[in-house]
Amino acid sequence: MQIEGKVFAVTGAGNGMGREVALRIASKGGRVAAIDRDEQALARTVELSGAPHLVSTHLGDVTDAEGVSTLPDVIVKAHGQVDGLINIAGIIHRFTPSYELSEEEQRRVMTVNFWGTVNMCQAFLPVLRSRPEALVTNMSSLSALVAFAGQTAYGASKGAVKQYTEGLYQELRGSSVHVNAIYPGNISTEISKNSGVEMIGSGGKKVRATTPHDAAREIVTGIERGRFRILVGQDARLLDRLVRIAPRWTTDLIAKQMASVL
Repeated sequence: MQIEGKVFAVTGAGNGMGREVALRIASKGGRVAAIDRDEQALARTVELSGAPHLVSTHLGDVTDAEGVSTLPDVIVKAHGQVDGLINIAGIIHRFTPSYELSEEEQRRVMTVNFWGTVNMCQAFLPVLRSRPEALVTNMSSLSALVAFAGQTAYGASKGAVKQYTEGLYQELRGSSVHVNAIYPGNISTEISKNSGVEMIGSGGKKVRATTPHDAAREIVTGIERGRFRILVGQDARLLDRLVRIAPRWTTDLIAKQMASVL
């Protein structure tokens, strides 16, 4: 999908990958409706873009279905159209076995990651389906393709996003709406801080991570090239191949690595 001249609604645009995706789109001549719960963070995104005429800001909580239902009309009023929805907003939970998580913790991660995605898609699909060419891109995760102990509920929420997205793809196949999903590996964002949880170390070893800037470049390139699955980072590409070839061996390998940090 061409970026220049198109209007994209981007959730989680106040920081991390969401911000960098918004900046990348603006740098390519696209217009951005930046959505986040943090007004100051959104203002910083506009400042960093250096192109305030291309970026509008919109306070919104993806878990509020009624609230986000008003966003398409607001964005159309601001930009005259909306051509794409890129759902980046998401959270993790604390690293611990799933049976040690409270019901509230597990429900929260599912509400934000899965239902937040559904809420946005439900709100935007009517207007997107009216466009000659449109896009829905949802943030899944490498953990939807291969499990990671200690993030089991998170992986389940992202697995739900994967299935939901691929179902939408089938339902909208042949229409003007392109649908795809993002599967990032380890990205150096502040998702733990923004999720209100503490990150764990990895035995004192520094874990190699893709920067949000590089992740955004891969995401936007994937959108431009119409990729069905946008794998972000060398770790995501490698583990995706391994789990296809040897699923049990790969799952056991990850289990051993995660055991050292749990």
